[in-house]
Amino acid sequence: MESIRYPRSYIYRRIVQAKLFIDANYAHKINLANVAGEAAFSKYHFIRLFKQIYGMPPHQYLMTRRIEAAKELLKSDQHSILEVCCEIGFESVTSFNGLFKKITGLSPSSFRSKYRIQRIQNQEQPLKQVPHCFAVSNGWV
Repeated sequence: MESIRYPRSYIYRRIVQAKLFIDANYAHKINLANVAGEAAFSKYHFIRLFKQIYGMPPHQYLMTRRIEAAKELLKSDQHSILEVCCEIGFESVTSFNGLFKKITGLSPSSFRSKYRIQRIQNQEQPLKQVPHCFAVSNGWV
């Protein structure tokens, strides 16, 4: 039995398709079999290729994607932490809090508080966000 060699671009396209599947469905319950099936690879071959291309395994990418979405929801200040947890696909607030803190260095509530303070400071002192040399060159300081 002879194996077929596919062009590298074809393989990359399939891996990107799987990544886009994760991006579109991160809030749902998806597992490795779903994602690998989207790329039409065996699970282990898919993990190896995904890590080679994106620098992390698919599960880690999924968790990172969920935490990025959680950050955006926490910044909006419209959802409780429990709602954010459920919205991004976690079933346990404890595991969400632990992973969020591991990735960001802050608990979800601390992240929200820090962002709220930063937003208020930006509204009160907008020039603090402009590099000093740029403000001076434009006569703003």
